[in-house]
Amino acid sequence: MTKPRILSGMQPTGQLHLGNLEGALRNWVRLQEEYDSFFCIVDWHSLTTLYDKPEEMRENTRQVAIDFLSAGLDPDRCAIFVQSHVKEHAELHLLLSMITPVPWLERVPTYKEKLENLHIESPSYGLLGYPVLQAADILIYKANVVPVGKDQLPHLELTREICRRFNFIYGDTFPEPEAKLTEYAVVPGLDGRKMSKSYDNAIYISDTAEVTAQKVRSMFTDPLKIYRKDPGHPETCPVFALHSVYNKDQTGEIEQDCRAGALGCVDCKKRLTARMNEALTPIRDRRAQLEENPGELDEILTAGAEKARKVAADTMAEVRAAMKLE
Repeated sequence: MTKPRILSGMQPTGQLHLGNLEGALRNWVRLQEEYDSFFCIVDWHSLTTLYDKPEEMRENTRQVAIDFLSAGLDPDRCAIFVQSHVKEHAELHLLLSMITPVPWLERVPTYKEKLENLHIESPSYGLLGYPVLQAADILIYKANVVPVGKDQLPHLELTREICRRFNFIYGDTFPEPEAKLTEYAVVPGLDGRKMSKSYDNAIYISDTAEVTAQKVRSMFTDPLKIYRKDPGHPETCPVFALHSVYNKDQTGEIEQDCRAGALGCVDCKKRLTARMNEALTPIRDRRAQLEENPGELDEILTAGAEKARKVAADTMAEVRAAMKLE
């Protein structure tokens, strides 16, 4: 039986951190066994903010690809490729933009958030049309499933609306992609907020064991636990939250000792560091191998783009025929 197809991607806005690893990449690694999988580094999307930094974007793209592979994505089980290496994405984006009403785009929550958070006074067409390109990324592979968190459902619903509009005008061409709701691990940053590059509170996949240990030592802890023997409140402590990701088999003991004042914050951080570094060692080893062999990365991305391009070209032939453009 043919496996259902899945598509997901990430922007190369910087190196990936543990929030990306535990929140998405671990899930992708599992999904590649169940689906015909396409995982894309969406470099054109990052041009909405990095349009004037081409060298930075190029290096970020390679680093994200290395992180994908280091986390366990297998090029023999999935296609790993760079969006701009498959030009058909741009053609479908152009054609879909002709049938997408502007009010649909203006109501997208993240568009308004970016305008406010980045203080953008004169937004580009690319920023407004970002969801159309996102729809093209999904539809060009006729993805049956897209893994998303609940906060991303409005984006996928817009893709489904564009899909329905195209099929209504030109005939059934695309399947409507379904959301695969995933429970993303909430990974706190060094300051207790959600781990994010923009907050400068991240532990990166590429960080060494020493850098990771240094960052964990600097983490905020329970503000009410002043002395070692004071009772702790693990439910408010980001260090304990990371224990529940990397040290699940000991969280009950750690919680009990913390509440009883039998475990100090320094020792708690040392235990976390040991388990984190143990879990990250194979990923770091694979990263080092890929860094030392850039030709291997090039071959993987080339092969991934060829696989993706074949599917995308077949889809575009159908689209052009449906639109009477051939």
